[in-house]
This record gives sequence, C-alpha cells and structure tokens, in this order.
Amino acid sequence: MDLGLGGKNVLITGGSKGIGLACAQLFLAEGARVALVSRSQANLDAARVALGDVYTVAADLTDAAAAAAMVAEVEAQFGPIDILVNSAGAARRTNAEDLSPTAWHAAMDAKYFSYIHVIDPVVKLMAARGRGAIVNIIGNGGKIPSPTHLAGGAANAALMLATAGLAHTYAGRGVRVVGLNPGLTNTERVAEGLVAEAQRAGTTVDAAKVQAIKKLAQGRLAEPGEIADIVVFAASERGRYLTGANITVDGASTPTVV
Repeated sequence: MDLGLGGKNVLITGGSKGIGLACAQLFLAEGARVALVSRSQANLDAARVALGDVYTVAADLTDAAAAAAMVAEVEAQFGPIDILVNSAGAARRTNAEDLSPTAWHAAMDAKYFSYIHVIDPVVKLMAARGRGAIVNIIGNGGKIPSPTHLAGGAANAALMLATAGLAHTYAGRGVRVVGLNPGLTNTERVAEGLVAEAQRAGTTVDAAKVQAIKKLAQGRLAEPGEIADIVVFAASERGRYLTGANITVDGASTPTVV
C-alpha cells in the first residue's frame, strides 16, 4: 500500500527514543524526510547514528519561545512541515497523596504545554499553506484515572480536547489533527512509571510489571513499532478523512464504547 509519504517533511518531537524513534524509522522507510526534536543533544546524536540522514534540533519544549524558535529553524533550514508528530513530554508519576499545586503545574508543563507550544505555530503555518497533518501521541491516562498519574492524566485529557477542537477548527483549511492513546508500551517512560507503581504497592518493579501485564487483554506490552504503524497511517494520505478522533490503542485492555 502506497501511503503517499515520499518526500514529505515530518517533524517528530520526542523523536530520539521510544515511540517517537520508532515513528522516525517508519517514516524514513516510507520515503519521508524526518526532523527530530529532543531536549537531549546526546539522545539526538544517538538517534542520528541509528537512523542516518535526519535533521535534529535540541530544544526545551516547555519553553514557548524555545519551541517557536525551533519551529522557525526547522521551517527555514529543513523545509515546510507537512506532518507533525508530538511524542515529547511525560509528566512525573506522583502518588495522589503527594500531589501539590506545583506538581499539577509541572505535569501540565511537561505534557500539555510541550505539545501546545509546538502545535500552535505549526497548525497556523499548515493552515496558511492549506495542508498538513498533526498526530498527538497522548496516552490512556487521560481516560482512565490512575492514583500515580492523576496530574499527567489531566494533561492528557486536556490534550484530547485540544486535539478534537483544533481538528474541527482547521478541517476546512486542509489540516487534520488526530490523537492516539497508547496503553502500556515497552518504553523507558513506562518502565519509569512501573517504579512509581511498585513504590505505591510496596513491591518490586518486576512484580509490578507482572501485575500490570496480567491486566492487559493480549497479555503483553505493546511495542513502539506497533504504535508507530498506526501513527504513520493516520498521518498519511490513506488517512485523509481521519481527523478529530482520539483513538485508544491498548490492545482491547479497556473495552469501552466512546
């Protein structure tokens, strides 16, 4: 199946590892050109070794000015952004009893604003050109509350609303916006989350992982490449009528009708 991605310019935030890196690999395989953003230059350097010819920018996306400068640099040096994939940012896992206003603000900065600071300039550029696709990799924590992920889950829920609202606003101007909500995936972020779950339960990380996997309908974590498959399709010409949706991708572990 030709996804129509040849020569497209793709910007991936959080693209140096995990789901973002898997997306970069698949976009490149489809003939797209890829630019990656991460806070860590070292992670970007490692990603460039793994991927080959990609454009990289180190930026802290919780800073609106830094995010805007990054977008301007990519547009000027790499080319007009056809596809934006947001995979940067993860709120620190915190037990509900330990939350404070500071922790809630930090979660919004880490997850919500790290996306919005990039979406805002990019969606306007895309609308001016009359084309573009944005895929937000969000997370099921915005739909299913967890006692160690309430602040981050609230940021995820806000992103889902922003996704649907921006999709509606820009649909008539050729821009699509889609959200994906992965369940537990075999990434460093999920591994870090299991540490918090183990601490809350007073058990080991290995035991917490076993318990988490028992709750999954398919009996295993998703692999980053499996999420990337859906991201790339959603961003492609084959997904041209897909917009405004927030799609659960958890292997049927939360069987609900939405």
